[in-house]
Amino acid sequence: MENWAAHEVLAAQASVFPLAPIEALVTPRLQSTSAEKFSDLTPITVHLTGEISVRERDEPFQGAMFVGYPGDIVFSKIDARLGAIGVIPDTIGAAVVTAEYPVHTPNPEALDAEYLKLVLRTGHFISDLRQKASGTSGRKRVSPEAFRSLRVPRPSLGEQRAIVGKYREALGQAQALEKEAAAKEAEGVRRFETALGIVASPALPDRPLFVARFSDLDRWSHEAVLRRVAGAEPPPSPYPIVALEDVIADLENGWSPKCHPRPAAEGEWGVLKVGAVSTGIYNPRQNKALPDTLKPRPALEIQQGDLLIGRANIARLVGATVFVDDTPGRLMLCDKIFRALPLPGAPARFDFLAAVLKTPLVREQIEGQLTGSSPTMKNISKPSLLGLTFPMPTDLEVQAALVGDLSASQSAASGCRAQALEIRREAWRVFETAIYGDASVSTNLGLPDEVTESLAD
Repeated sequence: MENWAAHEVLAAQASVFPLAPIEALVTPRLQSTSAEKFSDLTPITVHLTGEISVRERDEPFQGAMFVGYPGDIVFSKIDARLGAIGVIPDTIGAAVVTAEYPVHTPNPEALDAEYLKLVLRTGHFISDLRQKASGTSGRKRVSPEAFRSLRVPRPSLGEQRAIVGKYREALGQAQALEKEAAAKEAEGVRRFETALGIVASPALPDRPLFVARFSDLDRWSHEAVLRRVAGAEPPPSPYPIVALEDVIADLENGWSPKCHPRPAAEGEWGVLKVGAVSTGIYNPRQNKALPDTLKPRPALEIQQGDLLIGRANIARLVGATVFVDDTPGRLMLCDKIFRALPLPGAPARFDFLAAVLKTPLVREQIEGQLTGSSPTMKNISKPSLLGLTFPMPTDLEVQAALVGDLSASQSAASGCRAQALEIRREAWRVFETAIYGDASVSTNLGLPDEVTESLAD
């Protein structure tokens, strides 16, 4: 209790504006509902990021159920201290929750909705919320009464909107840079694909047309025959078409023993997770530490210059390909990732192969050969990957030039995104400083989603 009192005194000293108790700014919404009305409402969940999303559920919850509406504050009694508190968005409409998710309605004459959403993510507020949690270790809860006893800075409505307006203005600058980054990246990809002759096929005719003999349909798809008859074939590539098996020696996959859930520490061996390749950029942090009881397999260690291809994942991520520019030592290939083995004398740069395997031409081939009955886990076989075909210059200097141009556009895009992220971070710092002064409290929760959303790409 003494720690809480001392913390509140420090918060009051730091805050630029008077602190008002939440109970004076919100009203508990205790609107109950029944199982019969469940289908008319949207079940929701509150994430640790503060995001509120739809919960996939057809059956009513067990026990008491309550209704919430857009603009209402909802938090998880158990996870509020970890950041699970947010505002129901307009996109969800009337929502339904259990008693574990208290609902409160802010007073619109006292709190601006956008200001409220941001204040709920500040380090000071989450820190105060943690102080209010009670119960046994690991199952501590924040009660509705404890939540309402908290105090938050309360500028006037005009001041709230002005503070939020400056924050949104900065985010607008960040979004413009992110849009510029996407355009630079897309233009680089377009030049790469155009140079290889990988262009979108012309539109098919929107009129009745005699397309083929039945014998043709045994050899070609309906669309392929229609394109040939209508003269809508894409132009041929200026380079020879090769199969992956023509330009590499083989594909090997690794080893997936039972590992620690944490990443490998310095000096430890680790095994890559499939997430190391899923984004198309090599991420060595996606690994699990190998237990001391297991002997590492150095032959599977990831090396600079490796070409890695994911073989199992959700459909859109199967076949995700990365070129390893650099890597820490002692990380091993896992069972769900293939590594290409170089073919001596083959005119193929692995960085070029990594780029061409991401093109729509190859992605279409990959997604047409996936196997697996699970909607969340698809696979592709080694023969299917080795059979992938694509255009490839036989001159290594031409390959290097194409990859260099693509890399330059990606670097320019990365620069724009880095600027955007810095603007978002600075905007958040300015927001917190505007209401709390210079006393910022770290919660290890990271920044709000909208500040870090540019990192998701």
